Formats: sequence, structure tokens, C-alpha cells
Amino acid sequence: MPASSLRELVSFAREHSPYYQELYAGLPQGVDEPTALPVVDHAAFWAANTLRDNRVLTGPLTDASVFKTGGTTGAPKFSCYAREEWREFVTAYGRGMTAAGLRPDHRVVNAFYAGELYSSFLFTHMSLEHAPVTNVRLPVSGSASPAYTAAVVEDFDAQVLATLPTKLCQLADHLLAQGRTLPGVELLLFAGEAFFDDQRPLLAKAFPNARVQSLGCASVDAGLLGEPVPGDDPSLHRPYHPETLVEILDEDTGEPITEPGRAGRLVVTALTRRLMPVIRYPVGDRAAWSERADGTFRLAGRSGEGARVSGVTLYTADVRQIIAACDTEGLVTGVQLVARRRDGRDLLALRLATARHEHPPAVLGEAIAAGIRAARPEYDQFVAAGQLHPLEVEWSSHRDLVVNSRSGKLIGVVDERVAS
Repeated sequence: MPASSLRELVSFAREHSPYYQELYAGLPQGVDEPTALPVVDHAAFWAANTLRDNRVLTGPLTDASVFKTGGTTGAPKFSCYAREEWREFVTAYGRGMTAAGLRPDHRVVNAFYAGELYSSFLFTHMSLEHAPVTNVRLPVSGSASPAYTAAVVEDFDAQVLATLPTKLCQLADHLLAQGRTLPGVELLLFAGEAFFDDQRPLLAKAFPNARVQSLGCASVDAGLLGEPVPGDDPSLHRPYHPETLVEILDEDTGEPITEPGRAGRLVVTALTRRLMPVIRYPVGDRAAWSERADGTFRLAGRSGEGARVSGVTLYTADVRQIIAACDTEGLVTGVQLVARRRDGRDLLALRLATARHEHPPAVLGEAIAAGIRAARPEYDQFVAAGQLHPLEVEWSSHRDLVVNSRSGKLIGVVDERVAS
């Protein structure tokens, strides 16, 4: 399915999607500029994009792929791609793999996670199949042990490893504990989470001849975001063209940011998706245009929509629902998610503000943490695997919450990590 113009996509969505019909009810016909359209509100979008009586989809779910997307409540969220849309998705992503360093006849170990409606493993495998260069695909999966993964690399003389950064580090730990390295690996391709400078020394020891590179920036809900840019900065990407329209918006005013270096909210329009239109959708990342003149941007941590630590995403709206269910006395008056980096692992701290005279019982913090872990069991799985620190709860006053220096508005997610 070729990319639509923005005018065509908006017209189609207005005609066939009840959600977009209502969202654009007051707008004139023939919209050509994204700034003439409202930015999608996450809560409203997912309230309409349900398994039953869906109001976002533009047609029946008859020939499509369905994947689970992020969320922390008991009501999972799902993203749908028509057959041709999925083919366009993996073809574009496969094209971007050559920018990441994929070369003809490379042997690639795919160690992303599979099953339970998650997309990363299948998405990576199919993108390799549709890449414009020949390659040998070795579908190991993220559930395989480090010993097995290392054996496949050695048995097949694989030159490329593709997986989460934490999975790469887990494999590196295993190798170094045995006094081994994998010098034949040329390329470490990561996606799904940020890569940090404190991970480089470990990977350099275990894979002494490998270069670290982003596989590409994409999400199952928003679709394609940015293809990798060759070089030493793995946070640098350029929009997939012509499939994707990327904007960076001021987090207070919503106005487009055009100058380089100023971070804002990353918003995407998927010009090849019609079954589940994605038009001016905040992806949950902050980004800044680079100083280059080719439209590239740098990822700059998570925005207020959600915090991603290791391979787990928690959305602020969902966390607030869990807190409301636990906090029957209304003691919590402010919520902030804080992502940190400690001893080479991510950590999420839940910063809860109360009135100064209130002293919340310890059991409340324990109940909130337990509620989040129950709703997002992947968190404890990553903790058990040594890839995440346990969830922490911090009690504070409102004066301790981080706010925007210009507007005084509460910042929902504070990313204290420093990404490379």
C-alpha cells in the first residue's frame, strides 16, 4: 500500500473511523497541514480503540496482524495492521537495516522476544526477509539461554546480533564469566530500549570487534518512527520517507519545534496505515532535531506519556489508575515516574507526593507497588533476570516534584539517565 498524502489519509479516516470523525468534526475539509489537526489524546484514543465495539478502526478485522502494545492495566491494548500495511512496515524497516550496517550475506542472530502477541521477534525476522540485501536469518529468540545463543553465534559464524541492549549485556556477562569472547561478531543491533554509555565497556570486552548501532526506531502502536543513521551516535535517526511524517512539538504550547537541539514531544503520522489510522500520535518519546541539514533527530528520553525502563513500559495514566484503586483515603496528591540508572541497570522510582502533614502508612506504598507489578508482570521477570532493579516508592512533598521551569507544570516522567 503506497503512502497516502496527509489530505487523503485524513479524508479517509474521517469517512470510515468514528473516532476520527468525531475528533475532526469541527475542521474544514481538505486539510493539508498537520498543524491544522489536533494531537491525539492517548486516553481518548485507547478508550475508543477497544476489542469490542471499536471506534478507531476504519473497517472490519478480517485480514490483519494484531499485536499487543504497552500498557499497565488489566485491559491490554492492541495494534492492528492490514496485510499490505504490515508488508510495507517490514519492507521499510528492512531497508533501514542497511543504514544500520547490514551487509550482503550477513548471518544474523535474532534474539528479540516472541509470543504472547508481542511483535519484536516476528517483526525483526520479517524485516530481514524483506531487506534489500541477502542475509542468513537465525531465529534464536530472547527466551533462549545465553549459552545457547553463544553456541549459535559460534556454530554459524554469525556476524550480527540483534536484540535488546539488556539482552546483549546478559550475553556479554555470560561470556566473560567463562573467560570467552566472540571476536567474529561485527555488529550489535539494538532496539526496544535506549542504549547507554555505561554498557559500552562490557560489550567491548565480550565483542571486541563489534560496532553498536540502532536497528531503527519503531513502536507497535505508532509504527515506523526513524531509521538509523550511520555513525557513533546511536540515538540519531531520520524519518522513514515517504512512510512517516515526524513532528517535534513544544511540550507546553504544542507548537512545532524547528530549531536544532531543543527537545520536545515526538509525534508521528503513519502515511501507510489505514485500518488503524495513526495521525499526530504522541509516541511517548522526547526528541530534538539535530544540527544536520537532512532532517535527522536525536531521541532524548521518554516524554510524559510513559516511562520505559529496560524492556518494560509503564504509562502514567495507567499508574494513576492503580494508585487511585489503592489509595482509598486520597493521600496521594502528586505522581511522578522517575527513570534512573544504577550499577549498569535501569531502575524505576515511583515518586508520590502527599500533604506535608500526612504520613502515609508503609502498607499503602507496598500495595501500590504490588498493584503495578501485578498489572505489569514483565517488570518482575526483568528483575529476576538481573536486567532491572526492583520498583521503588519514594514519598515526598509537592515541592520535591520536578516541574517545567517555564510553565510550572508537573513533568509526569523524569528521565535521570544519560543516554549515549
